[in-house]
Amino acid sequence: MSLFTGCENLFVEKEVLIAEKHPMKSSFSDIFTEIPNDFMVELDENVDSENEEPPGTEEPEALPVVSNPEAMDVMVNKFWSLPEGYRPGDLVKPNVPFSFGNENSDRSKLRAEAAESLEVMFQAARGDGIELYARSGFRSFETQSTIFQNEIATSGYDRAVLYVALPGTSEHQTGLAMDITAKSVGLELVEEIENTAEGKWLAENAHHYGFILRYPKGKTDITGYAFEPWHFRYVGIDMATEIFTKDITLEEHMGDVRGF
Repeated sequence: MSLFTGCENLFVEKEVLIAEKHPMKSSFSDIFTEIPNDFMVELDENVDSENEEPPGTEEPEALPVVSNPEAMDVMVNKFWSLPEGYRPGDLVKPNVPFSFGNENSDRSKLRAEAAESLEVMFQAARGDGIELYARSGFRSFETQSTIFQNEIATSGYDRAVLYVALPGTSEHQTGLAMDITAKSVGLELVEEIENTAEGKWLAENAHHYGFILRYPKGKTDITGYAFEPWHFRYVGIDMATEIFTKDITLEEHMGDVRGF
């Protein structure tokens, strides 16, 4: 793995303007709704409110920042963050079907190399009778902050960090990750896709095109995230093939495994 630099505090408080439904819910809407800047956290009856902070309200600690954000094998997770304000300079919209139509927005974009590989993968899937739809690509720090704050408001901090990355630590911000869905699951992002023809095809073939299933089942203690059979990350064909063959995670491949 490339060298890493020192810590920077990326968790700057931002006004919450929009929000998105939880990716694990069966109704994953693309419509954003306003949410309040403040939200209630239910206190345990045994917590002394005068002396202790409610759970999930403490300020996140600053994380070390990766020094290789442009690398195809950059590892961003709960222990490594992207530089403040990072945005890839080569974001493009791949020529693939999207669940939200022909909208030209950030979420339709990937870095150029990943976008080209996604096009090849979708074309190969079509050749095998598999119809895939891209749903969520690049996300800025600000967008991720909005999603994370809304998840805290609706589900609580502990559940939020299991399903949603802290701002600055999202793979989507690298421009190398795409959430993929299918009509068989209503174009939603749900675990049920694992057992569909589309989900099985992706799990068995994505590595041929440089993508890995980033958050596999049974690896939450390593990745820190729940199983996401829709989330695919581009790392290049050689690395993806090795990770698939060994049935390991990116953390294991990089030799930086820390338990949760």
